[in-house]
Amino acid sequence: MTVLLMQSPLQNFANLIVSYFIEIWDFLIFIGQISGVVIVLIGAILWFTETNQSKGKGLVMSGVLLSLVIEYFVLFPPSFVII
Repeated sequence: MTVLLMQSPLQNFANLIVSYFIEIWDFLIFIGQISGVVIVLIGAILWFTETNQSKGKGLVMSGVLLSLVIEYFVLFPPSFVII
């Protein structure tokens, strides 16, 4: 015999909000990963074509730092992502 637990409307609403936060979090992680790669590529193009070497080096370092931060949040997500 299965037991059906009735939740209050407030709990249902809270669960709905948490599910939206999880979807938004996954989208932000995806955007962060793509942005890191694009920033490194643009920086490498600027750096190696000698168009603007200092800006290119800065973009490459910023892209690497962004990728490291994103990977940290992939490995250790906030508590609302872990169900």
